[in-house]
Amino acid sequence: MNLSRLFNPESVAVVGASRSKGKVGHDILANLISDGFKGTIVPVNPSAKTILGLQCSASLPEYNKDIDLVIIALPAPLVKQAVKECSKVKAKAVIVVTSGFRETGAEGLEMEQDIADICRRNKMVLLGPNCRGLMNTENSLNASFVGELPPAGGVSVFSQSGALSTAMMDLAAERELGIAKLIGIGNKADINEVDILSYLAHDEQTKVIIGYLEDISTGSAFVKAAEEAASKKPVIILKSGTTSAGLKVAASHTGVLASADTAYGAAFKRSGVVRADNFESLFDYASALSSVKTLPKGNNVCIITNAGGPGIMAADAAELAGMQVVKCTSPAVSVADSLYGFENEQNPIAVLFNSSPEQYASTLVAAQADEQVDSIIITLTPHVMDHPAETARAIAAAIDGTKPVVAIFMGGESVMPPRSELVAAGLPDFNSPKRAVAALMRMREYDAWQTRPPRVVTRFRVNRRRVERILSRRQRTGRLQLGEVKGKDVLRAYGFHIPQGTLASSSEEAQEIAERIGYPVAMKIVSPDIVHKSDLGGVFLDVPNKDAVEDTYELMTLKIRKKIPDARIEGVYVEQMASKGLEVIIGMTRDQQFGPMLMFGLGGIFVEVMKDVTFHLAPITEQEAVQMLKSTRSYQMLKGRRGQNGVDIAAIASGLQRISQLTTDFPQILELDINPFIVGDFGSEPVVADARMLLAPIIDED
Repeated sequence: MNLSRLFNPESVAVVGASRSKGKVGHDILANLISDGFKGTIVPVNPSAKTILGLQCSASLPEYNKDIDLVIIALPAPLVKQAVKECSKVKAKAVIVVTSGFRETGAEGLEMEQDIADICRRNKMVLLGPNCRGLMNTENSLNASFVGELPPAGGVSVFSQSGALSTAMMDLAAERELGIAKLIGIGNKADINEVDILSYLAHDEQTKVIIGYLEDISTGSAFVKAAEEAASKKPVIILKSGTTSAGLKVAASHTGVLASADTAYGAAFKRSGVVRADNFESLFDYASALSSVKTLPKGNNVCIITNAGGPGIMAADAAELAGMQVVKCTSPAVSVADSLYGFENEQNPIAVLFNSSPEQYASTLVAAQADEQVDSIIITLTPHVMDHPAETARAIAAAIDGTKPVVAIFMGGESVMPPRSELVAAGLPDFNSPKRAVAALMRMREYDAWQTRPPRVVTRFRVNRRRVERILSRRQRTGRLQLGEVKGKDVLRAYGFHIPQGTLASSSEEAQEIAERIGYPVAMKIVSPDIVHKSDLGGVFLDVPNKDAVEDTYELMTLKIRKKIPDARIEGVYVEQMASKGLEVIIGMTRDQQFGPMLMFGLGGIFVEVMKDVTFHLAPITEQEAVQMLKSTRSYQMLKGRRGQNGVDIAAIASGLQRISQLTTDFPQILELDINPFIVGDFGSEPVVADARMLLAPIIDED
C-alpha cells in the first residue's frame, strides 16, 4: 500500500470546511494554515466564498484540479457522495474524520464498507473513518483536529482511539518527547495497523513507534509487519480489551488456560513488540527507548542512591523483575571509598545525603567502567543541602553512552531539574523505582530479541500420510474428539514415544493384552463422551497381574456406567506402564487470528492451581522452545535443585517442536493436549502417557 501522498501531499482539500470556530471542518482547516503547511490548501464549502482567507470551492469537481489528499468532515450520510467525488480530482489519499459508521451498528457498517470499496476501486487509500486525522512534523502537515503540531522529534504515534490521540499528544509533550508523526487509524476500513507499521518501519524520521490498539485486523500480517519494524526500531504497543473470558469454550487444559489476551502476548513476543502494561508505561518505555544511546547487554544492575530507603526499593524492584543487583568491583568501589572514607562495596552504592554533584558524577563514571555492570539506576531524594538541578546536570554530563542510565527523582518541584536537559542528555527520568526498573527490563528484553540467533525451524521426518488418513476419516464421520487411542496414533506418526498398548473390548481380551505386554499395566476407559476420565475413576495404574486386570476391567466399566449411564464405552485401553519421571503438559490451542499457540507447563498442581504456563506462536525454533521452559516459575525444578537430578530439557523442547510441526501441517487440529508428558534424566526418552485432540468440522461450502 502506497501511503506517500497521505503523509507527504502537495495539495490538501478539506470537504466540510466551516466558518464556525469549534466545528471539526474549521479546526482542521485552521490547523493546516496555522502550522505552516506549504502546499496548496483548498476549503470545500458550497455556502462560503472564503474561509480563513482562502477561496472556497463549492465542490471537488468544481475545483477541477488534481488534489493529493482529501479530508472529509461531513455528516455520515453525506460522506459516500464526497468520497465518490474524490476520484474527480484524482485524489491519492482520503481521510474521513466523521463518526457514525460501524461503531453505530449494521447500517453504519454498510456505509463504511461502501466508502472503502469506492476508494479501492479508484486506487485511493482511506484513513478512518471515525479518526482524528494525522500529523507529520517533517513537512508541517497538521491534517487533524488533535491540536497544534508538537515539537519535531523521533517518536511516531498511532492510535485506534481518537480521544486517546489527544491524550497521547499531551503526555508526549509532558515527557518532552518530540513527535515525527501522529496517525489516528479509527475504524480501519482500509488503512490499518499493519500498513502503518510497514510505512513507519522505513520512515527515516521515525526512531521509535508507539501505538494503542483495541483489536488487530489480520494476525499473521501483523506479526510479519511488526517483526520487520521491530528489527529496525523499537515498537511499543498498548493493547486494551484484555479481561474477557476465553476465546471459546475449550475442552483441553491448553484451551482453557489460553485467555483472550494470551494470543496477543504471544504475537508481541514473537514479533519483538515491547508491550506496555498501561497508558503510563507506554510513555515510560518510549522515553527510555528514545533517550538512551545503548541497550542493556545483560541483567546486572548497579544502583547509586543518596538514601537507604530508595536504594532498597530500587533493589527490590530490580530483583522482582528478574534483574541481578551485583556487587560493584573496582574501580567503582575504590572511587566510592576515596570519596566517602568508608568501605562501600555493597550495591546499592550509598553516597552521603549531602554529597556534591561532582561526587555523584564521579561515582557514575566509576560504575560505567565496571565490566560486570550492564545498566545503572540513580536515585535522588531531596535534602536540605542537596542541589538536585545541579546534580542532575552533573549526572547527565557524566553519561558516556556505554551503558543505559535511568534516574529516579523522588519528590516534587524541589527535586526535579529541567526535563529538557535530561532528555537532551539521554537520561530518562522516573518518579518511582518500579517504573524505572520496568523500563530497564523492557529495554533488556528488546535487546535480547534484536540479538537473538536467526530463526531456524527444524523439520522432523514424520509419517504425514498416516495422520492425513486418521484426521480425514474422523472429520468425514463427524467424530471430532480424538481420545487417547487415536490421539496417540497421530503423535506416534510424528515421532513421539508411545508405550505399547491396545484397546480391549472385554475383560478376557484385556488379560490377553496385559500378558503380552507384561506387568504392571495401566488401564484406562475409552469413551467419546468422557474427556477427563481420571476424575470419574476411569484410570487405574500399576495393575499387577492377570486377576487384577479382570477385576479392574469389571470395576471400572461398572463405575462409569453408574456415573454416566448414557456414556458410549468403546472399551478399556491396556497399556505398558510408563517409567517414572517428571510430569509436564505440552499442548496447542488454535487462535483465530494468530494460528496455533503452543503451551508448556508442569503437570499437577502447577497447571491446575498455579497456572504456571507459557505460550508461544508456532512454528517454533529450538531456542524459542527452550526459552518457553525458562520463562516459567517452575523452571528450576526442570534443572534440578538440592541434590535432585534435572530432566532432559532438550527432550521437552523437541516435543514442543514436533507439536509445532504437526499443528502447522494440519490446521484442522484446533486443540491438542499431551498430559502428562513424562520426562526423565538426560538421554532418556520422554513418554506420552495421555493425549487428546479436537478437530474442526468440515465446512459445507454450499
